[in-house]
Amino acid sequence: MSTPPLVAQFYARIWNAGDEDVEDLLTRDFSFRGSLGPTARGPAEFLVYVRAVRGSLAHYHCEILDCVTEGPEAFAKMRFSGTHVGPFRGYAPTGKPIHWQGAALFTFRGGQIGELWVLGDLAGLDALLRENALATPT
Repeated sequence: MSTPPLVAQFYARIWNAGDEDVEDLLTRDFSFRGSLGPTARGPAEFLVYVRAVRGSLAHYHCEILDCVTEGPEAFAKMRFSGTHVGPFRGYAPTGKPIHWQGAALFTFRGGQIGELWVLGDLAGLDALLRENALATPT
């Protein structure tokens, strides 16, 4: 099983490097549903979400653990991580590393990503954020 180049580029460029030049990766009507809350329609709305996450989590990194592709879809098992430097999910910054796992379902159209739906282990993420908050002196 190999990761489609569009999926690898999506994470390497947009999320890991903060590259906002997405015209070659995302369709104009790109639809995004993220596990952290918001939905976005179109690349511009999606980039607002990307900036918010990357602003709260320094050194934000998405790691593809596994990926299965069939026809116009790919399903990736993911590990998300970063350093908690800004308000995130209702928690004040702790300066501590956080991580969680999730899965992403991509739909391709015309050689680009047309839709993405991400599911994450929010219970595990919130437990880690809570633990870090309790261990951080105020």
